[in-house]
Amino acid sequence: MRIIIVIFYFFLYLNNLNATPMADQEIIFKNLRCLVCQGQSVADSNSDFAQTIKLVVRDQIKEGKTEKEIYKFLIEKYGEWIVYKPPLNKSNSVLWLFPYLIFIIGGIMIFLLLKKRPNR
Repeated sequence: MRIIIVIFYFFLYLNNLNATPMADQEIIFKNLRCLVCQGQSVADSNSDFAQTIKLVVRDQIKEGKTEKEIYKFLIEKYGEWIVYKPPLNKSNSVLWLFPYLIFIIGGIMIFLLLKKRPNR
C-alpha cells in the first residue's frame, strides 16, 4: 500500500512541475495590457502585438526569469501602461494612496456627522 501512495505522490509532483510554468505564463498574460487592443489583456487579444508579447514572455520563462523580472523588462521597453497593476513608485504613489485617503476622510466625515446628530 505504501508503494502505491509513493507512486501517487511522485506523479502528483511531476504533474505540478509541468503545470507551474504554464500557470505562471497565463497569470503574466492576464496582467499585461495589449497596446493595440484598448482594454484587452494579452491573454484575450489575438493581435500581432499580443502574439509577439506571448513569445517574449515564453522565452523569458525558458531563460528562468521570474515574474517580476519579466514585468520589469516589459515596463522598461513599453512603459508602465503595459501592466494592469503598475508597481508603486514616486510618480504614481498618489494613484495608489488616493482611494485609501478618500476612504479615511469619508469615515471621519461620517463619524463627525453621527457625533453631531442629537440623540433621540
